[in-house]
Amino acid sequence: MMPISPDAWVLFRIGPFAVNATIVFTWVVMLILVAGSWLVTRRLSTGPEISRWQNLVEVLVTGMRDQIRAVSRQEPGVYLPFVGTLFLFIASSNLMAVVPGFSPPTGSLSTTTALAICVFIAVPAFGILRQGPLRYLRHYVRPTPLMLPFNIIGEVSRTVALAVRLYGNIMSGTVLVAILLSLVPFVFPILMQLLGMLTGMIQAYIFAVLAMVYIASAAQTSGGDAASAHGAAPGDAPRSAREPGRTAAPDA
Repeated sequence: MMPISPDAWVLFRIGPFAVNATIVFTWVVMLILVAGSWLVTRRLSTGPEISRWQNLVEVLVTGMRDQIRAVSRQEPGVYLPFVGTLFLFIASSNLMAVVPGFSPPTGSLSTTTALAICVFIAVPAFGILRQGPLRYLRHYVRPTPLMLPFNIIGEVSRTVALAVRLYGNIMSGTVLVAILLSLVPFVFPILMQLLGMLTGMIQAYIFAVLAMVYIASAAQTSGGDAASAHGAAPGDAPRSAREPGRTAAPDA
């Protein structure tokens, strides 16, 4: 029987190092995302007709930009690569759970911890980039220096919560499907897989939104951020949607 946790499923060894399913399936998801991005973007068009794949990508990117702007009240350009990558990786990993033999790397605590650590590092990085080191670090001692240990504990605890929340939801779905598969091997596992896909997308969205909330709170500055966030930047809407007469052409 396949181990429920991908960490316990050792596929092969390289000398003294064991390569488990978490590492291999993470590479698989990364390869699919990189290859898919290259295939979709290698023939981008600015003409009146675009491919269906380009239209899909534009809709996806526009949706992420709008969500980032709505959450942060800031221009999304600087945050989109990081937050968008988090969402796409988690969503792709969770959706591929329907593939027989594939165990989503997000069902491993090591993967979710790594993702949470990325957010933990990104929060002060974006904060310092936006405000400068002194102004950003000053918020740890506000309103009084006595709050310093509590603010640090808060930073660590929300990182732990990010990792455990994603791991718990994905792992619970995997365990439930495994139990139902042993009891009723046909109908219920299929239904639970469909429910798991929906849950996986929701968890990817929640993780990305929470990451953006933490980053936005660290990068928030006084001034015109909120005002600038309400203006639509050029290129935000899919071209097929905002340009009259421009339609998605069928793929060859």
